[in-house]
Amino acid sequence: MIRISVAQMQSGIDPDANALVLEQHIAAAAEGGAVMLFTPEMTGLLDRDRQRGAENIRTEDDDVVLSKAKAAAKTHAIWVAIGSLALNTGEGKWSNRSLLINPHGEIAARYDKMHMFDVDLASGESWRESNAYRAGSEVVTAETPVGRLGLTICYDLRFPALFEELGQRKCDVIAIPAAFTVPTGKAHWHVMQRARAIEASAFVVAAAQVGKHPDGRVTYGHSLVVDPWGQVLLDMGGEAPGLGFADIDLGRIAEVRAQVPSLANRRDIPKSPAP
Repeated sequence: MIRISVAQMQSGIDPDANALVLEQHIAAAAEGGAVMLFTPEMTGLLDRDRQRGAENIRTEDDDVVLSKAKAAAKTHAIWVAIGSLALNTGEGKWSNRSLLINPHGEIAARYDKMHMFDVDLASGESWRESNAYRAGSEVVTAETPVGRLGLTICYDLRFPALFEELGQRKCDVIAIPAAFTVPTGKAHWHVMQRARAIEASAFVVAAAQVGKHPDGRVTYGHSLVVDPWGQVLLDMGGEAPGLGFADIDLGRIAEVRAQVPSLANRRDIPKSPAP
């Protein structure tokens, strides 16, 4: 059994305040015996006012949240999977980037969110992530104490081809950090997280933002840990931020893949001709 920790956060518009919360979570996760802490999408800054938010978006070298996380990971000798940070890459648009930090305080892997959340919801909410962020193009995995870790971010959840590829790469754990809206969360969050775990025959760790944020948005919460059979091992609810723990048995992956060998039985599906 390997212990992991999940931070459910209510990140706001002040990176320094968010960094302090993250440092506290890293220390508490290590004290609780976790080998890795998972945090949500936009751990360091959640600000729907892009003009105001732009003043706080930095490069990796200058980002205060990343700097504090690297130092805390080293101090407490723990892996930290930052769900994502908004970062300036100097390429015209920002990146929504997941960063995996090892216990030496070094960046072990980076993943830029592939799928941009461009949508008009029935609730009246409208989001155009592609106006400010550049989509990533690479599937990313990394070797960690929890096995092979696959990195995704939030809206990626809705695109099965990415998870099929992570399954084919034999990921043991897939991180799906998020800042899900409440309407879509109520309808789809649990069923889709369970489906992705089942499809990839892997553990899913979905650290989430929760509650009403300083920028006015409201997020769904319910940070989850799901096993390869689709069983929910941890659900942190939709009310408040906090820190959760789950003990995962990596031996369960082989058991499930033996019982339902869908990855091994996969066949290429012929594509329909263009109309």
